[in-house]
Amino acid sequence: MQKRKSSADELIALILSGIEEVKGHDINLLDLRDIENTVCDYFIICNGTSNTHVNAIVGSIQKTVSKAIQDKPWHVEGSDNAEWVLMDYVNVVVHVFQKQVREYYDIEGLWGDAKVTSVESSFKQ
Repeated sequence: MQKRKSSADELIALILSGIEEVKGHDINLLDLRDIENTVCDYFIICNGTSNTHVNAIVGSIQKTVSKAIQDKPWHVEGSDNAEWVLMDYVNVVVHVFQKQVREYYDIEGLWGDAKVTSVESSFKQ
């Protein structure tokens, strides 16, 4: 089976779908394209309620993306303690946090120049 080239928009939609599938919280999309010297075009940031939930979100993203477009992250780190898992899809980097760790590192604050889009969840928290 040949892997086809997918667009960033399609990848983002699939990642968001994977997060929604297991009820990830507080989803933000940061558009970094207008900022000089960034490592990628987009960050997707969300959080889970425990290390089990964080790992479930990561697994759901990987499964959703792999099934739809046969793509997998170039690199994943942080799965062992699952307080902050980073998934690198090259142009899109996903950060899945536990809530208190997300508040501590404040990625949105560090990238204050980025255009932030808050993604509404289809479930009630």
